[in-house]
Amino acid sequence: MATISSDLLRRDVRTLGDMLGEVITESAGSEALALIETIRQLSRRRRSGDHVAEAELAERIPQLTIPEARVVARAFSVFFDLANLAEDRHRIRVLRARVQETAPNPISETIAAGIAKLREAGFTADQVQAAINAVKIELVFTAHPSEAKRRSIRAKLRRMRHALQERDRPDLLPRECERLEMQIRADLTVLWQTDFLRPSKPTVLEEVERGLSITPRLVEVVPQVYDSLRRALEMYYPGKKFDIPLFLRFGSWMGGDRDGNPHVTAAVSRQTLLWLRESAIAQHLAMCKKMYDFLSLSTHEIPVESVIVQRLAERSATWPELAKSLEPVTPLEVYRRWVCMIQWRLQKSMPVDAGASIPIGGYRDGADLFADLQVIQDSLTVHHSQLLAETEVQRWLDLARVFGLHLTRLDVRQDARRYREIMTDILSTLGIVEGYGDLPEEKRCEVLSKSLPWTKPIATDKLAPLTLDTLELFRLLHEAVRSFGPDCLGGHVISLTQCPSDVLNVLWLWRWAQATATETIDDELRIIPLFEKIEDLKNASQTLDAILSHPLYREHVSRLQNRQVIMVGYSDSTKDGGYLAACWGLYQAQSQLQAVAEKHDVSLTFFHGRGGSLGRGGGPAARGILSLPPEALDGTLRLTEQGEVLAERYDDTQVAFRHLEQVAWATLTASALPGVEVKPAWRDMIDELSKRSYTAYRELVDQPGFIQFFASATPIDEIENLPIGSRPARRRGERSLGDLRAIPWVFSWTQNRCMIPAWYGLGTALAEVKYRDRTSWNTICEMYRAWPFMQATIDNAVLALAKADMYIAHHYADLEEDSDIRQRCWSLIAAERDRTRQALLDMVGGGELLATNPWFYSSIDARNPYIDPLNLIQVDLLRRRRTLPAEATDAEREQLRDMLRLTVQGIAAGMRTTG
Repeated sequence: MATISSDLLRRDVRTLGDMLGEVITESAGSEALALIETIRQLSRRRRSGDHVAEAELAERIPQLTIPEARVVARAFSVFFDLANLAEDRHRIRVLRARVQETAPNPISETIAAGIAKLREAGFTADQVQAAINAVKIELVFTAHPSEAKRRSIRAKLRRMRHALQERDRPDLLPRECERLEMQIRADLTVLWQTDFLRPSKPTVLEEVERGLSITPRLVEVVPQVYDSLRRALEMYYPGKKFDIPLFLRFGSWMGGDRDGNPHVTAAVSRQTLLWLRESAIAQHLAMCKKMYDFLSLSTHEIPVESVIVQRLAERSATWPELAKSLEPVTPLEVYRRWVCMIQWRLQKSMPVDAGASIPIGGYRDGADLFADLQVIQDSLTVHHSQLLAETEVQRWLDLARVFGLHLTRLDVRQDARRYREIMTDILSTLGIVEGYGDLPEEKRCEVLSKSLPWTKPIATDKLAPLTLDTLELFRLLHEAVRSFGPDCLGGHVISLTQCPSDVLNVLWLWRWAQATATETIDDELRIIPLFEKIEDLKNASQTLDAILSHPLYREHVSRLQNRQVIMVGYSDSTKDGGYLAACWGLYQAQSQLQAVAEKHDVSLTFFHGRGGSLGRGGGPAARGILSLPPEALDGTLRLTEQGEVLAERYDDTQVAFRHLEQVAWATLTASALPGVEVKPAWRDMIDELSKRSYTAYRELVDQPGFIQFFASATPIDEIENLPIGSRPARRRGERSLGDLRAIPWVFSWTQNRCMIPAWYGLGTALAEVKYRDRTSWNTICEMYRAWPFMQATIDNAVLALAKADMYIAHHYADLEEDSDIRQRCWSLIAAERDRTRQALLDMVGGGELLATNPWFYSSIDARNPYIDPLNLIQVDLLRRRRTLPAEATDAEREQLRDMLRLTVQGIAAGMRTTG
């Protein structure tokens, strides 16, 4: 089989690197380029074992002036952006070559490969239909504060990405190649001369706008994904008719995630719902223009279904304004007149407020639009224009079904503790009970049950601001569903859920909104408990059992087709209990929750709160899906797409298509085909490993002075103040591990190259078993070979540890001035790293981590000489900033702060992850 040479990747990196050097020389001078090259060469020599270079580098970095450090940091940061572009481009080259080589057979991890697998397993057409009907994937975009790069920088990088793609065209003329290189260099010049740093934190609405910026790529890619399923079914089940279900859709937390973010108000959520609808309508209006140009069919040449003519006449009579708008279009072009009717209705579909009625003639939701588009397809099919029906019209139908008039379904999230405070305020004001939040759980449920639904007015003059805004939020949610249809909302996530009253609080507020609305609706709010801490995961099945045993809530679930969504959090569980304990705790919780749901005749959809980093459930999405408990995956799946992951996966349409296909393939095959039988011995072993790893992890984080060490040995203080997200880094502003958000926790350990959240504790657990007896170790190795959960857990830890660097991390540890604290914490970390590395090597084989994955190995190896200087500069800046004299000026402090922000961005680009 032919392969794509990595020479092309090296060519691109070399070309882009040379251009960057020329731009730096022009903008900053040859002395700046010489300094950068000196630092780079010293770092490369140090990596090759040159101790003289190591000493020179350690001496040279602190001697850099702030302007010198700035130009070095900017140069390496931009280089990483360019290297990332080149790597992504090469990945697409390799992927396309594989597709060409294997055609007509599909490559791995595609929808076609999934359908082929079902065919091999003996699935009939009816069984395949049932399998695809069961698949319901919803990817939920979130605006967690982990996207370190400005949107304007992203836009320039996208332009260069497109130019790199164009350079690969085999028919490119010399002048065209020269033009593209000039364009890349011009973009690179602008990039170098652009401020990399945001002047201030983005507002929530700016985050919403940032999320909307990926819409054009989604609109282009999603119909291709649906078409992949149609083509695969046609290939492996020729002549069979299939109904294509709504198997992929999207949600969003942007503008609805109130948990710990006081800036997400009801007014912000109201504006978000309007913007989402406006964006969806804009996409459909663009399709109207395309379809008008495309469907120039004349009744002189081809007949049309009488239903179109009849309905046009009826609607023109009902809506005189529509009749007038159709006058310029000849009656002979009936399809164009129908498209103009759709355009007119879309233009009427934008209300002035999320709670306002839709203007006469406008669409309420995507179902109405879909019905009008279906008329076009049906008519074309009947009158021998099936190819037209199955291409452009089908593309629009897919867009209408997936995005509707809501684009993404908006979730709301809030902390269960906040709802307890809110209900305490409301119930006290109503005179029902004082101190509701302090009551025993049984009494809280009793109070809520007896007062539900509350139909009387609530005096608002004494309510706290958060309570008032929450009541306004629930009014908004009810109004939005009434005006826009239920698909405008995804679900209501309750973080830190621990008891039935946590969900009953939200149900009470929803019932209040229904009972006091001027126009009631039958639609129910999807209430989603979120279990994320280790102890909460252990108790999750008991909590769900109690929730579903409550008559009022059980009735609520029955009105949702007996389906309950449960969210499991990968971030806080890892911060709380360490990597392995979190992985196993999540796996066990899902299995146990599924058993409870079956007991209550309820179907579960699991909502996986995975982050982009390995320490928060990151890694390849498909691998993560395959590692789920088979009994807990019935085809329905919600999955967060967080932070920098949005740019990584959706800035390039080909990367986005590959990602979505992999997610669909994994969900289909994992839910339709039998999973690996998990042996009791495996469960016993992983349970033992998990407990030992938890103990080792807690031994570290519970060390006296550990929080002080963490604050000193990482740039956490600087990360907390980065203007990269609207949400505070701590839920309550307290200086404790419990109230620190998982994202800055992981972000900080990534910056100092420890990567603790993605491996710590694993080495102790594995080493103890290995040295205890050979039989147990053989069991672990068997688990790794045969069990997808174990494979994903170990492989992600291998990747994280390969990215870690204890030489660099030790420089950060030296920032802790208390020698006792420093020695205790660092010795634990260093020893655990050595144990983990050796245990992983013994398990996966090879003399180096990632030796069996040369692509990742070479990528990390090539990046290290550029990341190392950024880390050393960051350490020096942290030391300078923390030792500033009291009389230092604000300008001096600001200069160091900006420089630290610059190094944070550069290291994030080099590591290809933040938090």
